[in-house]
Amino acid sequence: MIDLKAARADPDAMRAALARKGAAEAFDRLMEADARWRELVPRVDELRSQTKLKGKPTPEQLEGLQRVKVELKQGEDALAAAEAERDAALLEVPNPPDPSIPDGDSEEDAVELRRFGEPPQGEAREAAEIGRFELERAVRLSGSRFGYLVGDTALLALALYRFAIDHVVGAGFAPVLPPVLVREEAMVGTGFFPTERSNIYALEEDGLYLTGTSEVALAGMHMGEILEDAELPIRYAGFSTCFRREAGAAGKDTRGMFRVHQFNKVEMFVFTRPEDSRAEHDRMVALEEELLQALGLPYRAVDVAAGDLGPSAVRKIDLEAWFPAQGRYREVTSCSNTTDFQARRLGIRRRSPDGLSAPHTLNGTVVTDRVVLAILETFQGAVPEPLREYGAPTRIEG
Repeated sequence: MIDLKAARADPDAMRAALARKGAAEAFDRLMEADARWRELVPRVDELRSQTKLKGKPTPEQLEGLQRVKVELKQGEDALAAAEAERDAALLEVPNPPDPSIPDGDSEEDAVELRRFGEPPQGEAREAAEIGRFELERAVRLSGSRFGYLVGDTALLALALYRFAIDHVVGAGFAPVLPPVLVREEAMVGTGFFPTERSNIYALEEDGLYLTGTSEVALAGMHMGEILEDAELPIRYAGFSTCFRREAGAAGKDTRGMFRVHQFNKVEMFVFTRPEDSRAEHDRMVALEEELLQALGLPYRAVDVAAGDLGPSAVRKIDLEAWFPAQGRYREVTSCSNTTDFQARRLGIRRRSPDGLSAPHTLNGTVVTDRVVLAILETFQGAVPEPLREYGAPTRIEG
């Protein structure tokens, strides 16, 4: 969540920043709720002080005390309601974007930073025509937007995940196989609730939710803890199956395996000192680029526009691989700096020589199943050499 003290100190600047994310009205509601709460605090404090009598009270004082206690109860109830309203409003306000990123609210507003590789020319088969995905059978089993990866295609995917894990473990990330079912406080703490609730599968009887990224479990790993400054940075690399309802995606990427309800993912997550988070973000993006370069995939890096960011991110860099059959770049990885937003919501603090404060957190996708698709389309069945060392076949042919 945002720093409420900072918002009170300079509300105009905070509102202007949040307006770039379309959240100015949410900020206004927060400030109004906060003002109501702050108005009640001194009155309740004054009533509490009046209940503390010195010495043996007189009958008149006892009578007055009873009136004060009635008023105090009413005041405390009003204060509790105002605090609940303020806290609910606070959860609706996203992290303000970094001043350096572009304006806009769509993919088209992202700014290209750099490119790598030359996109292949000529006719190209789609990934689903090259690999074996068994889409129709998956529809009979589970419905639309599911698919099987079978045979050599499955071996390619497994080799890719292991290659990606070794890549980031070699850079100091500890491998983690996290839970994929989490409680609501973890979804709220990472900023997916309330905004993204419609995209999350819920097991209502158990009070659990299927995560759309291991970011949730990795962030929640230290929920409510105090991290020692000497421990930072803490770097994790999670591998998990992820689930998304893709609400609102009707008509988008309905063919093939590009936009599905279930997929696999290797995800980086970092807890770091605030002064180091920009450099850590650059390092994580570089690791993502190094992996795509090692695979020989043409891609471009883009700086995502402020209005297209998720609630938690202040900046996000997407890497978009070239998909020859589609004739365009599509997102395959992303890397976000969420500053202290998630740590505040999760109750995570760091102990430094200056006292207790919130650490910064960052998350970055290393690979998902989309990279399998990019490999199949780019090389039309040939498999990059690095993945053959991890058990992938030399060539994929259905």
